[in-house]
Amino acid sequence: MIELKPATRPTFYFIGVTTGKSSIMKVFPKWARHLGIDADIAGIDLVPHDSVENYRAVVDFIKNDPLSLGALVTTHKLDLYAAARDMFDEIGPHARLMSETSCLSKRDGKLICDAKDPISSGLALDGFLPPDHFARTGAAVFSMGAGGSTIALTWHLMQRARGENRPSRIIVSNRSAARLDHIREIHEEIDTGVVCEYHLAPEPAANDAILAALPAGSLVINATGLGKDAPGSPLSDAAQFPQNGIVWELNYRGDLIFLDQANAERDGKKLQIEDGWTYFIHGWTQVIAEVFDIEIPVSGPSFEEISRIAAEATGRS
Repeated sequence: MIELKPATRPTFYFIGVTTGKSSIMKVFPKWARHLGIDADIAGIDLVPHDSVENYRAVVDFIKNDPLSLGALVTTHKLDLYAAARDMFDEIGPHARLMSETSCLSKRDGKLICDAKDPISSGLALDGFLPPDHFARTGAAVFSMGAGGSTIALTWHLMQRARGENRPSRIIVSNRSAARLDHIREIHEEIDTGVVCEYHLAPEPAANDAILAALPAGSLVINATGLGKDAPGSPLSDAAQFPQNGIVWELNYRGDLIFLDQANAERDGKKLQIEDGWTYFIHGWTQVIAEVFDIEIPVSGPSFEEISRIAAEATGRS
């Protein structure tokens, strides 16, 4: 079982797979100074689909260690929630609907879990999608990977409040059937009338075939973790992106082969290509705001300054 040492200073945790390689380790101290936060950040690395015992040990530690203030969760959002749901004192509505948690925080001695991805992925998406993109083009969405990120971003795109600006179809693929069953159940509960398809894709060739049939302008997303948490891409090098498509790599670090594959077709297919940097900014700031009970703007000069600090800290600027 994983062993965790009590914090000696107020500490905010990053629960992931290769947390030491994340830019947040350089960014958070600078953000903390900018935002007036007196806390350190520490990583907790777990293997994908780790044991129930390890997930529960992490939650128990954060819940009961006085100087452990909360955590952001990536990769393990579904598994940690499933393993430790009974240990949370409060569960937010998004976490309950999606059976996942990306944010652990404390209030008045209570451990609270919530899912911030529906907000952060929506902010990132709407920041780069052309105005009325789906209403104008009739394009579809194809998301490879049926984990928490796909659940969140498809929830955002399916909302009836978007009116006609919703995808003509949402297609989700995954290497295992269980995750496809889970996201199907959530989509059926949302029941917004958007047509959804679910495809088992144990090999890249299956994703290639789906990609080839997409209409022009479709949004193609790598939400598998391949390229960051594990090497590779969900597509083969023979994959053909849709004309005028929008390609979103949720990762911003790693070997990013998927991004290379899209860049190889950028000019010929007139692709708009986005990486996960803005998603990274929104994902972290949403959780930091919750854990430290502060307000962080999602746009405007203050947000631009936060983004600038992060870019400067990582050499991205």
